[in-house]
Amino acid sequence: MKIVGIGGTLRDGSSTERLVAAVLDACASMGAQTQMFGGSALKALPHFNPESAERTTGERALVDAVREADAVVIGSPGYHGGVSGLVKNAIDLLEDLARDAHPYFDGRPVGLVVSAAGWQATGVTLAALRGITHAMRGWPTPLGIAVNTVAQKPFAADGSLADPEIAAAVAMQARQIMQFAKGAA
Repeated sequence: MKIVGIGGTLRDGSSTERLVAAVLDACASMGAQTQMFGGSALKALPHFNPESAERTTGERALVDAVREADAVVIGSPGYHGGVSGLVKNAIDLLEDLARDAHPYFDGRPVGLVVSAAGWQATGVTLAALRGITHAMRGWPTPLGIAVNTVAQKPFAADGSLADPEIAAAVAMQARQIMQFAKGAA
């Protein structure tokens, strides 16, 4: 079972990136092979150009990883109530999967994670990611993770999950991803 994570910001180790990584770690603890495309990988991607057949090494790596994945986890910060441009650019690149036997996220579970400095931005951004996932023929997990980084303190000083409710949500989303991916295989 292969699960690919996509998410983060221009700042390495952002809350969003660490939350996606936490879901991947939980999936790995259940036997999944995981691969993360965090902030560093995403900021190296050029702006998506659907008319160009040329792809960079980073673009090919992301597309090929998602093509081979049994499930995907996508995380975005809630910037002004929407998906960040960095994450949206990576998602747009997956247009390269349009003509595959299983296009886009077809038949695959997609875990969604949002972090923002307020509840309104988390909800609106999570809804946007759900819409994107449906448009790309994926199955968003029933549980989407929304973290308000002002009201909640998700991480301990050592980087581990500190908030028990967030840790429980991460574990539940990982179980949903694994159960659905096994059933779809």
